[in-house]
Amino acid sequence: MSSMQSNSEISDLQEILRLQQGLQDITDCINAAQNVKQIILDSRPLILKLFNVEAAHIYVVNSKNKTEIYTYVLAGDQVKERKTEVSNQTIPGYVANTGRMINISDFSNNLQINKYSDLLLDSNTDSRFGVQVKHILAMPVVYGGEVLGAIEVINKKGKEEQFSDDEPVLLQEIVDVLGVALYNQQRVDPRAKKSKFSYLVSNGLITEEQLNLVKEESRASGDSFENILMNKYNVPKTEIGQSLEYFYQSRFISFDPNTPIPGDLLKNLRKDYLQREIWVPLEKSDKNVHVIIDDPQNIIKRDAIENLLKSKSIKYDVALKEDILKYIDFFFRENVEEATFTDLLGKLEGGDSSQEDEDEESVRDSDSAIIQLVNKIINDAFIRRASDIHIEPDVIDKNVLVRYRIDGDCVLYQTLPYSYRAAIISRIKIMSNLDITVKRIPQDGKIKLKKPGIGEIELRVVTIPTQGEVEDVVMRILAKGDSLPLEAMRITPRNYRELLKICERPYGMILCVGPTGSGKTTTLHAVLKHINTPDRKIWTAEDPVEITQRGLRQVQVHSKIGFDFAAAMRAFLRADPDVIMVGEMRDLETAKIGVEASLTGHLVLSTLHTNSAPETISRLLDMGIDPLNFADSLLGVLAQRLVRTLCEKCKEGYNPTQEEYDQIVESYGREYWLQQKISYSKNLKLYRPKGCDACDRTGYRGRIGLHELLINTDEIRKRSIERHESIDVIRKIAMEEGMLTLYQDGVLKAFQGLTDIKQVHRVCTSGR
Repeated sequence: MSSMQSNSEISDLQEILRLQQGLQDITDCINAAQNVKQIILDSRPLILKLFNVEAAHIYVVNSKNKTEIYTYVLAGDQVKERKTEVSNQTIPGYVANTGRMINISDFSNNLQINKYSDLLLDSNTDSRFGVQVKHILAMPVVYGGEVLGAIEVINKKGKEEQFSDDEPVLLQEIVDVLGVALYNQQRVDPRAKKSKFSYLVSNGLITEEQLNLVKEESRASGDSFENILMNKYNVPKTEIGQSLEYFYQSRFISFDPNTPIPGDLLKNLRKDYLQREIWVPLEKSDKNVHVIIDDPQNIIKRDAIENLLKSKSIKYDVALKEDILKYIDFFFRENVEEATFTDLLGKLEGGDSSQEDEDEESVRDSDSAIIQLVNKIINDAFIRRASDIHIEPDVIDKNVLVRYRIDGDCVLYQTLPYSYRAAIISRIKIMSNLDITVKRIPQDGKIKLKKPGIGEIELRVVTIPTQGEVEDVVMRILAKGDSLPLEAMRITPRNYRELLKICERPYGMILCVGPTGSGKTTTLHAVLKHINTPDRKIWTAEDPVEITQRGLRQVQVHSKIGFDFAAAMRAFLRADPDVIMVGEMRDLETAKIGVEASLTGHLVLSTLHTNSAPETISRLLDMGIDPLNFADSLLGVLAQRLVRTLCEKCKEGYNPTQEEYDQIVESYGREYWLQQKISYSKNLKLYRPKGCDACDRTGYRGRIGLHELLINTDEIRKRSIERHESIDVIRKIAMEEGMLTLYQDGVLKAFQGLTDIKQVHRVCTSGR
């Protein structure tokens, strides 16, 4: 008995010595560290060993932005910074926000979680840096009454299922040492305050000696300080930005080619002056004017800026000289064929928005500068691949917004003085053959332009009176082009195979459905391209004719004179057709003619505005189509959406969390997901946008289709159409026969790296 007791005492003594030695090692490591990053990275393995845990993290409050804490983690051979908010949504954020300790021994136990009633986790789980949290001990790092950070140790190893009573005391001793060290690290040496780059030194990105060498090299070569830091010493631009933010106490702005051109601010500024003085205005809000400058503390420059912009309410942010010059070149960019925006604005008089009522008369739609301005808006939209142009007079901010829709998203392109609104809208009305005296009711028309090397482009124009006695204009660009082949449309193998089968049938009806702008006409023209052979006579009725093909006889309908889709189809039936494509089945009459034509030996293709393939069947039956005739005529329904594609040059792969994976599976439908054989693992990859020059920093470039193809099989014909079953019944039968819903098709394309889950959710509901 005494021998066992003796062994136990020896074991306890050894454990005490281990803890004391481990604590001393950590203390020495923290005190020896040269910067915050070294404290975090060097002490972590010692903390892991001391507490025998799976993970440990030290978070530090951002000294500039107190609402944020950060840590450093090793990702392979790279060190990455990870940030989280000082808020109750995460455990380290909660600890830093409340100053309270957290000790949870079982993360699946609601009673333990509920002890911290103001901890607002999304669910009773926590997974960070690839570790699923089971037990956690976390404390705030405090010095002088101020929270400087947080420390957490996660998941005891071995048989231990919770932290012992002694371990919070042990962690508190580490916290005390950390508090002093972080306080000392955050105190900036008075001599270092004179340097814009003291942040880089304190965070171990460069030494004082290297900074002095950079200074000498910059003086000798004429190259900028920042360029040498980035190119020779591999200091990331983001870190230089952090250093400038820390020094100037203002935001760091990088060049973004998607920034709208602030035409109303640039009107009285010269390009050469801005290049010499290194500043440029970015935008104007109801509160202030936003200006970027290389030195926000330069009082002389600030006085000059305030005099030129005639405002004392100016928000100054810092940017690199190279980025400011890029902005200036971008805003004043020259085109050999046309003047710059600022040149055009300079030619116009009466641009003071404070006197818009008087000045409006001095800016006329016949002014050459207004004509060039409208042409430039249209040409730039075409160059940027925009589908729509929105002209929006803003009665609150007193300016005119010009927005483009690019790849499905609206982006602000330009702001113009408010006094130009009437002249711009009148000019567009003249180009569209609309009545410029009518301002209280909507009008619609068309503009036709010729572009060198491209040919004719057409714009569909609509004017709408809006609040404040102004008018909005929306122009849709209907660029004529060639049809795409079916092989280029990213259709899944099953859908491609089945679509080929039905489009090669001699008669029947194929419908392509979806909202406006979802690519229905493009898809139908791809089908026509596949079956367009010399032995077939193909008629199309469209409004307007956007895509042309050799061999098709294409007709433009004109509803105003009574030549609508139904009239065109009746004419086609007397003109010996094999295939008829009608732009849209807008009414019962057109739908009836389509069904009758498909039953009398013709292949009919058309579009419809419905949300899904099963819903299309129900919609047509509700319109009054005869179920028996419709059941015999229908070959298939293809529903589609357009989703933004990830930029191939900059998209980045990541391993989704188990929770994210489970949510995708649940939305997809577990019973159908099993067929895909995509199980969760650490090697599973999804993709997300990053941003580069090729995609204008958006992370996306172009769009692809998501498809839902319902084939009218005997089962659907007999059980669903003839009996007029519900949408859910039709969908269930179609999915049992192999149909993928739009959401399911989108999820599979996300796993292929073509798009991301966020974009799929934007255009689709769940898969079931």
